[in-house]
Amino acid sequence: MKDATVSMLTNVRVSGPGRGGISDAEPSDVVLHGGEIVDIAPRGALRPTGEILDGGGGWLAPGLWDHHVHMNQWARTSRRVSLSDARSAAEAAARIGATEPGADGTRVGIGFRDGLWADAPTLTVLDAATGGIPTFLLSADLHSIWLNSAAFARTGRSAPADGILREDEAFAVMRSLEHGDAAALDACVADAAADAAARGIVGVVDLDMEWNEDAWARRISGGFDALRVEFGIYPDMLDRALAEGLRNDDVVRGVSGERAAFAELARVGPLKVISDGSLGTRTAACTHPYPGGAGNGALNVGQEQLLDLMTRATAGGLRCAIHAIGDLACSQALDAFGTTGAWGSIEHAQLVAHADIPRFARLGVAASVQPMHALDDRELVEAYWATQTALAYPMRAFADAGATLLFGSDAPVSPIDPWTTIAEAVVRERGGEGGAGAGAWHPEQALSHEQALAASTHGGAGIVRPGAVADLVIVGADPLAASAEQLRAMPVFATLVAGRVTHLAD
Repeated sequence: MKDATVSMLTNVRVSGPGRGGISDAEPSDVVLHGGEIVDIAPRGALRPTGEILDGGGGWLAPGLWDHHVHMNQWARTSRRVSLSDARSAAEAAARIGATEPGADGTRVGIGFRDGLWADAPTLTVLDAATGGIPTFLLSADLHSIWLNSAAFARTGRSAPADGILREDEAFAVMRSLEHGDAAALDACVADAAADAAARGIVGVVDLDMEWNEDAWARRISGGFDALRVEFGIYPDMLDRALAEGLRNDDVVRGVSGERAAFAELARVGPLKVISDGSLGTRTAACTHPYPGGAGNGALNVGQEQLLDLMTRATAGGLRCAIHAIGDLACSQALDAFGTTGAWGSIEHAQLVAHADIPRFARLGVAASVQPMHALDDRELVEAYWATQTALAYPMRAFADAGATLLFGSDAPVSPIDPWTTIAEAVVRERGGEGGAGAGAWHPEQALSHEQALAASTHGGAGIVRPGAVADLVIVGADPLAASAEQLRAMPVFATLVAGRVTHLAD
């Protein structure tokens, strides 16, 4: 049944935002044709035809999207050393130093969070633990990278005393780590996509820092068909994109022959601009300074440059996804949307001035946020943003103001786990041992089940109704009524993209 194109779903209970006009929870049959839903009727009222999938009484909801992923980085994560629970620079250095180098002769770790460490990362500490093997440690927020002397020598860069590169310098080194065996990377991406489909995901917005069209054309030509993908374009690639006439939602080029029918799975996405830094690296641009003389963060892109980029992208038919974490950066981004007439999203929007909350709705700018970050960062927020007057992680405030919310993971910053994302948006509390005793964090910013599920669908507007695309998921509990624990453990029976089964539980 996997990979089959289904003509009818039987014995499913329709759920999801708006429920598509279906007001009861009795089992229904759903007819699919041409990649769309064409009819929904009480169970048994329609004559079964074609390929039939019995939903076993499960709940039918719109397929889920992750609106912010770095697919290459996420796919490689399982092959890298996790440092997410390292409690000190010394511990992180010792852990990476105890691992064997990869086939390329380097060690790569990911996920360190130094904001609350008692000791500071230094070149000396990392060198002592890692010796002459080039070693790269990526921070959890991907805005800094800690290198040893051998790694600096390999990259041809001068080493600062702390061994840390931040923002653009860090991004350049991270890009260099992505170069390698394309076939091996594509195999990792295929595994990551299969895992995402098993969680009910039908699509992602891929914001890797490369010319993503080539990568996705290669993968689809090679058999990839697990997800829909909208791929981002970065400022240093904008001229090429405009010269080649790429426009928002265009189908990926370069797929031909028998795989041409699958080319529509990958489409042109937004211009991605990283306008400021991050909270974890203390570089997010804020109106009030960080404690300890760390300054106010930094704008990576000035207003004039941002206006130029967004004006050219908009004129060329590209939407904009502007990374803005601090309140100063969010204000600048909103100003630029208003001035240029651009459309799209602000990515992260973690600290937002009260006066800017309603501007998202007025300007039609989506707030593309990551609920798991709110709980990952709660201690950092309390330590570094305690004196800020803007709102931190204001999800309910966005919803109440009428703004469109889009959920994502920013994987590998957080894992692709949409049901945990929904649960944490609804209760603002971490489950399991990691959340024991912590309590809900700013519960006034919690969302309803319907708001959280809607934000997890394409463009925040997924629905199950006749005429809608047949990107669907069948799950074991009603996502509009499940407890947080049920959401985190949500059984996914089947996932369908345009009626084609991309995941089927054993």
